[in-house]
Amino acid sequence: MPHRALVTKELADLLGVLSHPHRIRIIEELRDGEHDVNSLQEALGISHSGVSQHLMVMRANRLVSERREGRRVFYQLRQPEIAVWLLEATRFLERGSAEANELRKAIDKTRKEWA
Repeated sequence: MPHRALVTKELADLLGVLSHPHRIRIIEELRDGEHDVNSLQEALGISHSGVSQHLMVMRANRLVSERREGRRVFYQLRQPEIAVWLLEATRFLERGSAEANELRKAIDKTRKEWA
């Protein structure tokens, strides 16, 4: 496969993994360190199995790694820079929302929480 085709396929695969809001939230929760499924479930407000399924996709695509401590499993970002990258991506949303004041306010609040 030519190098450009390979790189664009890998980028498309990464963006596909990031295309779910809960996975972006998981990345944000893991920004400051590891968490187990229970704490992620509480933070996201979704089912335990839902969190586990998202983590399975993220683990299969090398976004998170796990550490076992007895029966508990803790997850962490393999490359914490991805959280910074997603925060920077909010600039694209902001530029496209010149007339959407509500979205701009939400972006500002999110940046403060994520920073």
